[in-house]
Amino acid sequence: MTKEEILQLGNLSRVKMSDNEVAKFQTEIESILEYVGAVNRIVSDLDLKKVPGVVKNVLREDEVVETSLEDIDALVSAFPEKIGDYLKVKKILNPDS
Repeated sequence: MTKEEILQLGNLSRVKMSDNEVAKFQTEIESILEYVGAVNRIVSDLDLKKVPGVVKNVLREDEVVETSLEDIDALVSAFPEKIGDYLKVKKILNPDS
């Protein structure tokens, strides 16, 4: 990608870039595009009908399951941490932050 194309991408995404950042992104984007191109070539050569374990949707009927108040109370009382009426759970999204 040219410097102008990188600057245009930065402009479209409303990101101001220095000349050093443009040079850095230019090499990074080129290597990313090369990788994506290689993956596309591999995938386009596959005959997915012959690949074992191809993923397909498995549907089931939705069922309403009645739960007794005793079961709910037992679950809530076994929960390790509560804040008022809320059960506190471990953060699982963005575990690094």
